[in-house]
Amino acid sequence: MLDASYFTLTIIAMTAKPTDANELLKQALISHQAGRIPEAEERYQAILSAFPDHYDAQHYLGVLRAQQGRNHEALVLIEAALIKNPSSARFHLNYGNVLLALRRHQDAMTSYERALAIAPSNIDALNNRGNLLLDLKRYQEALESYERALLLDADHAVTLNNRATVLISLRRPEAALADIEKALALRANFVEALNNRGNALKELRRYELALLSYDRALELRPNYAKALNNRGLTFFEMGRFEDALASFETALAIAPDYAEALNGRGNALLFLGRYDDAIQSYEKTLAARPDHPWAPNGLADAVLKACDWTRAKTLGGDIARHVVESSSIINPFTLLGYDSDAALQLKCARAFLNNRIPELPAPLPRRPLSTGARLRVAYLSADFRTHPVGSLIAGLLELHDREHFEICGISFGQDDGSELRSRIVNALDQFHDVRSKGDREVAQLLSDLKIDIAVELTGYTLDARPGILSYRPAPIQVSYLGFPATTGAPFIDYIIADAKVLPFDEQPLYTEKIVHLPNCYMVNDSKRKIASTVSSRHDAGLPDHGFVFCCFNNSYKVTERMFSIWMRLLDEVDGSVLWLSLANPSVMQRLNSAAMARGIDQMRLIFAPKVARAEDHLARYRLADLFLDTLPFNAHTTASDALWAGLPLLTCLGNSFCGRVAASLLHAVGLPDLVAPNLDAYELTALKLAKDPSLLACYKAKLERNRDSFPLFNTDLFRGNLEKAYRIMWDRWRRGEPPIGFELHS
Repeated sequence: MLDASYFTLTIIAMTAKPTDANELLKQALISHQAGRIPEAEERYQAILSAFPDHYDAQHYLGVLRAQQGRNHEALVLIEAALIKNPSSARFHLNYGNVLLALRRHQDAMTSYERALAIAPSNIDALNNRGNLLLDLKRYQEALESYERALLLDADHAVTLNNRATVLISLRRPEAALADIEKALALRANFVEALNNRGNALKELRRYELALLSYDRALELRPNYAKALNNRGLTFFEMGRFEDALASFETALAIAPDYAEALNGRGNALLFLGRYDDAIQSYEKTLAARPDHPWAPNGLADAVLKACDWTRAKTLGGDIARHVVESSSIINPFTLLGYDSDAALQLKCARAFLNNRIPELPAPLPRRPLSTGARLRVAYLSADFRTHPVGSLIAGLLELHDREHFEICGISFGQDDGSELRSRIVNALDQFHDVRSKGDREVAQLLSDLKIDIAVELTGYTLDARPGILSYRPAPIQVSYLGFPATTGAPFIDYIIADAKVLPFDEQPLYTEKIVHLPNCYMVNDSKRKIASTVSSRHDAGLPDHGFVFCCFNNSYKVTERMFSIWMRLLDEVDGSVLWLSLANPSVMQRLNSAAMARGIDQMRLIFAPKVARAEDHLARYRLADLFLDTLPFNAHTTASDALWAGLPLLTCLGNSFCGRVAASLLHAVGLPDLVAPNLDAYELTALKLAKDPSLLACYKAKLERNRDSFPLFNTDLFRGNLEKAYRIMWDRWRRGEPPIGFELHS
């Protein structure tokens, strides 16, 4: 439904109709402009009853119908008016507005161009043409249309607000805020501008001020669904998911088919772990707006996390189609759970980045070369906390060679107050919490700190901030650890990998130059504690006897094909159980039902609850016999946890980076035999290990011996190799040579 500000209600020249009709039309317009819609509607209809060909009344009744959301009726009425008066710029303009509401973009553009051909100085036509171009994401053309309007009237508040909307989309929120403040100085109670000020402040991450602006808009217009939706989006970005949900629900009580609020509600429900409810909300979004750009991604993510394999099977093809046709924005991380085609992953990453950053900003001014003896390296992450990335990297940060390297941390994620957070902060020469800073501010900070190498650890995972490095604040910019695929970003120079996870022959599918570390790309922390006391199997809810297969991967990695293999293993191995991570009740119920459908008693699925201390979690791995990995998305940190705790892990070699990580870990700890070449071999090997206790005991003993002698858990060895890679990157840059893929040897 379009805002009232889209439509022109003022009569420029009264139609030559009988005096009574004209007087009634004036009264109808007064009612319409005052928001007394039933009264205005009654008067328009009275005119048309007496004078069926009164085209002004047809036109304005059409406008009223559009504002009621009855766009097809509006189209018929305004079209009838246009047939009788084709030279009216206003009629063409409002006809275009209705076509825009119906998402008939090309027809709407034609109407706006006709309005401008008749009245080149029509500010409303220029404005709404800009709105259409904005909707099509043709941002520069939209900006030009608004600026043409502002040349006619520099103090036109609506145009200033509209230009601000484009500037927000172009990631220029400071400039947008200046336009909005000027618009509000002209019209203090301009509700749409108050809403837009909230949007600009949200983009600047000034969340509390954004909420105040939305609240002011809602004081003036309590049923303003857009402001309620945007307030929900702000709460969501603040991690206040319950508050976000409440705001979306309030918006939907006003406008039940409001697609943006339906999608926002789906996102909030997803992050609250209410996967089935999220699925329903995304499906309602697509029913309300089949071409919604984000709902297909949310739906795809939710069905994987819900282990709703029936829907996932259908969506897998849809996701690939959306990526190929660019019909929706798919998060590259979501795609990893569906498709292992690296070419598709590259296309997905590029499209996603283009949506996040439609126009690359001008790089920050090149700073003078650093004259210090030490290279300045900054690690950027949302995950300097109790998180897989935090647990892996803490030891590296402590061990970096301070004679030759200065290490900074740039944190844009939550502070969980954990012991791990404190350890990371204390390990760094400088630590900067930049959650409240905009992307350009953070980029400027990196430049001011004279950072030589910026290492991005988040990629496209939760709370990603790719916009920071888009300003090119560091001479060398690197993707590492957090995202196992290409970023598709032209401003990321290198990706840290190894020969197992990312062979050089896949370089054409990566925008970053591939760097091979020896042994394994994944850093591990050799100081991680494992509790000395282990609870009994009975205390952990496991049977005292029998084989324990284990997989503590997240639910989105558990596919139907993997689960079917696991159920066949339970069927073949008497008394065996499958130990999984505790999920929400609907996921556990779905997995239990899937087991029973395959002839397996649901009691043979055991769900492990979360434990407060990481060392206790690691210790309980020792109660299991064999960790079973997943495809197409392997265990990553979870695999490292199992091996560190002494639990053998069986994996299958995947077709892309995210499906080869466990293979890299196993080679680096001297257990290559536990890497199956395909899922048939995976199943046979698992069965053999479960039925041959002596063979499994040999692998356990070998893992115990290798843990302290092989490279995987040698943090200092890894540190030295990574620093050599940084030096090679830096030396090339100092010589003026472009980035190039290279390999380090142990």
